Parts: sequence; structure tokens; C-alpha cells
Amino acid sequence: MRKSNIERKTSETDISLFLQLDGSGESEIQTNIGFFDHMLQLFSRHGKMDLRLKCSGDVDVDYHHSVEDIGIVLGKAFNECLEDKAGIRRYASDFTPMDETLIQASVDISGRAYLVFNVDYKTEKVGAFDTDLVEEFFRAFVNHAKITLHINLMYGKNTHHVIEAIFKCVGRILYEASFIDGNEILSTKGLID
Repeated sequence: MRKSNIERKTSETDISLFLQLDGSGESEIQTNIGFFDHMLQLFSRHGKMDLRLKCSGDVDVDYHHSVEDIGIVLGKAFNECLEDKAGIRRYASDFTPMDETLIQASVDISGRAYLVFNVDYKTEKVGAFDTDLVEEFFRAFVNHAKITLHINLMYGKNTHHVIEAIFKCVGRILYEASFIDGNEILSTKGLID
């Protein structure tokens, strides 16, 4: 079983996280940020990963530190779960619709951190959640998972739908790209680090 336990404590956040890639999509998430909890539940469910996450953060200041630090810890856990990356499919791409919205995302589990985020929102907030934190989360995740991730909004009007489709789509492609489909490392270098 590919799984990881990580704890990280700073002056701004205290995070404990358990991730199992070969799961059923079950999650227990407590970040004190309701909308973000919901997005991470979708990410877990559609990525078929089991995720247990508890974060105590300085949400009285704002949500930035919690969201970014969760991205860091989740990225580290994802990378740790993949070990030497032997047998994984490595690449995946998908389109995910949600009502009037269509998101396209592609991933390369490459050992190289790079994020392309082509998303413009119609509103700056969903409830109390700042929409620009979605990009911050994925940048932190990508940097610590050591993956290349492209996220593109094809079209869409409802900001909630756009963000929800992003988390679902990224979960789906991470499942596909991390799926074990053999035993060799899919790189002419013989290693993905």
C-alpha cells in the first residue's frame, strides 16, 4: 500500500495528514475552512485516495497560511507515496464538466515542479474563501509533489463550479497518472526524481 503520514508544525499552522493512494476515496478533513474542506473531499473522492487531514491554523488572520501549508504537506505526502515511481503511468489528462463549466487538466509526474494555471474567476470570493488561494494551494502542492500540472478553464461562469471542477479534475488525473501499470520507470533516464 502506498501511504504516507506527515506532521508539520509552524508558528502559523499545525497539520497532521495521512494519505493512501490506493484507497476508496474516503476522507476525514478538518481545516476550519468549510469550502476548502469540501474541495479536498472532492479531490480525495475523485482521486480514489484516502485522506485524513487536520489543520489548526491562524484562520483569524486569513486562510492563506492554512491553504498553502496544506498544499505543502499534501504534495510531500503524494511524492512520498510514489516512492521510486516504478510502474506508474506518469501522464494523464482529462476534461471535467460541472454544469456550465469545463476544466481541462494535465499532469506529468516528472520530478520537475511546474504549474500552469489559466483560470479567471467571475468573483473574488466563494463565501469567505478567497479564490486566489486555489492557485496558491496547487502551486504549493506541485512544488512539493515534484510534478508538472496544467489547469485550464475552457469556459464557465459560476466561480463555485469552476473551483469544484478543478479539484475533481486534478484528483482524477492524479489517480490515472499514479496508477501502477507495470514495473518499469517511464523515463529514458531510468529514474524520475
